[in-house]
Amino acid sequence: MFSKATANFVRQVDPEGSLIHVSRVNDSHKLLPMAVVVKRNRFWVWQRPKYQPTDFTLGDLLQGDEALRPGVSETEFLTYKETYRDDHSGKLDTEAGPVNVGLEGLGLSKLESCFGKLKKEELDVKKLLKDSDGRLVDMQHVLVQQLEKRAEVLTVVKERILTANSCSVTMTKKQQCTFQGVLGLMGLLGGSVKVLGKDVNNIEVDSDVSLEIPSGTVIAYSIMELEIKKNGHYGICLRPSAIGGFESDSIPLDGSSDAVDGSFDRHGARGGGWSDVDLSPLADLPRSTRRELMDKLQEALRERFALSYLQSELEKLCDCETAETPVIGEKETIPTSSPVPECVPTGFSSHLPSAYLLVSAMEELPDETLNILSDSRPDFLSAFDVLMCRLKESGGSLSVLSVPAPLQDNQVFQQAEQLLGSIRATLRRDGDQLRVETENADRALAVLLGLSVHGLALLCTDMR
Repeated sequence: MFSKATANFVRQVDPEGSLIHVSRVNDSHKLLPMAVVVKRNRFWVWQRPKYQPTDFTLGDLLQGDEALRPGVSETEFLTYKETYRDDHSGKLDTEAGPVNVGLEGLGLSKLESCFGKLKKEELDVKKLLKDSDGRLVDMQHVLVQQLEKRAEVLTVVKERILTANSCSVTMTKKQQCTFQGVLGLMGLLGGSVKVLGKDVNNIEVDSDVSLEIPSGTVIAYSIMELEIKKNGHYGICLRPSAIGGFESDSIPLDGSSDAVDGSFDRHGARGGGWSDVDLSPLADLPRSTRRELMDKLQEALRERFALSYLQSELEKLCDCETAETPVIGEKETIPTSSPVPECVPTGFSSHLPSAYLLVSAMEELPDETLNILSDSRPDFLSAFDVLMCRLKESGGSLSVLSVPAPLQDNQVFQQAEQLLGSIRATLRRDGDQLRVETENADRALAVLLGLSVHGLALLCTDMR
């Protein structure tokens, strides 16, 4: 509840900025100016990182006994109150292979966030740089030792947004959910899974909860990444686009955001254990399975509730494959009120990584984009996929004579314009040339749209 309220706050006041919402009230006291936060990159390069506050400050990680005391400025930020309503329903139900997969949900929730007056504290970065000049990172510090091996990134809290007075967050929620065959998607993808435990969960929720938040609670913050050399020298990444990390584990990401042909090499998949993840195996599925999977994915696209659930379960299955002890749930604390089956993959399907790549890409797209894709016919998806590939091969400009035949129909062409417009890109005709203008588009969303359409088009192979 607190996490949803702070996430909505950041989405409203800093949608394209650097603020990170605080997901747990218990982390608030750790988020002091100059506090160290661990940035954990997720599997795919486009997925938002996860951040874990620590009990240390930058001064704790540096050699020497002299304490760092950089200045901190405090200013009034704003007064914030929001009421968020969410009506949702979702259904996904099919049978293929040895097991069933289904989920169904219906719910109504209202979240009222009254943070009241907020203040901002900001670190004096110039003084910090001056005071820490010449200091080295203690490479034997326990936190440094642990993270260097895991190729994670150390960051420092630069600014934080906190409550000036006590305030409240209230949620009223009525929800009914049924989850059937948590692992059933493996059957649809041609895998074999041994299920240990229950495969049906019914959840009914009817709650009215109010959370009183004390003054001085941090609800959002921003960070600066640290670039640490092997010899202990370090630098603070002052530019938002600068990437930190440990020198020995630095991996260039050149080209990872250009992969719109449906494949990602090891630079696109972080720590997943696959040297190359490709969408093309989706086309190798039996035609009837592809059709059924396509239908169910398009159903899920209409309900982010269902799509997010599928993404989460596929992520667990893929973690299960790459973990040393392949048992889902061993890394997580699962509430006893919501039991989740454990699994041991047997005969792991080669199609599962491709399905995970496709669903993960679609889950990051805006709702408007998902709605258009959910109603897109196979011939449109195939034609749009070909168009994007030809535009890429031709350097961004294409003769109108090379436009795939289905897109030469005005109504279908308008659908292509709407699809690109949903990520703030423009498909424009200029005489006998066609080009895509992406000045206002999020480049990552353009890549994700290309991946999503390519994956759906592969499922639609030989379908009209």
